[in-house]
Amino acid sequence: MLGGCTEFDYPADRTLRESGISAGTADSYTVREGDTLYQIAFAVGLDFRDIARWNGIEPPYVIYPGQSLRLRPPQGQARRTATPAPVERPDPSRWQWPLEGRIVRDYNPGSPGKRGIGIAAEPGSQVLAAAGGEVVYSGDGLPGYGNLVIIKHNARYLTAYGYNQALLVEEGMSVGQGDAIARVGASDTRAGELHFELRQRGEPVNPTDYLP
Repeated sequence: MLGGCTEFDYPADRTLRESGISAGTADSYTVREGDTLYQIAFAVGLDFRDIARWNGIEPPYVIYPGQSLRLRPPQGQARRTATPAPVERPDPSRWQWPLEGRIVRDYNPGSPGKRGIGIAAEPGSQVLAAAGGEVVYSGDGLPGYGNLVIIKHNARYLTAYGYNQALLVEEGMSVGQGDAIARVGASDTRAGELHFELRQRGEPVNPTDYLP
């Protein structure tokens, strides 16, 4: 997926961004069977609405195998739009930890790789939705994340849950805060670890700034 990018992880060189886009991001991407717009946007660290706007895609953001998607704005068009977003859920009034456990990997804003936190837990433990929303990705198609669930909470926020042993939800499902969505699997260095990310308009933020 996303040919032209050496990794699915976030861009390493933020100083070279143009209009908020990594210089390492490919100009375009050809959609493959099973891809979703949310998955593609997540992989390159962009807001799904920006990609939709640049490609004239309207809600519910349906894409098709073989379709070529622009991953950079057309000339003269900024990354962000001043047009109000469609009416969606309000921001979560509070967030919930996806599981109880010790943070074994801190958020690092300068990391060239995945930007989230690692939470230790017993393998097979339930992973819970940090807030209510819609499951927009459930699968293992993004290298480095293992079995991954992405939940869209509203037009602003997404959360992602990686390294899972098993997935308990499917794309398109609605979940409530605290619903079981997966079971803890293993990272490369730990027998039981959840990788947890929170993104605001496509950009990773420190989850511990939001969690109680």
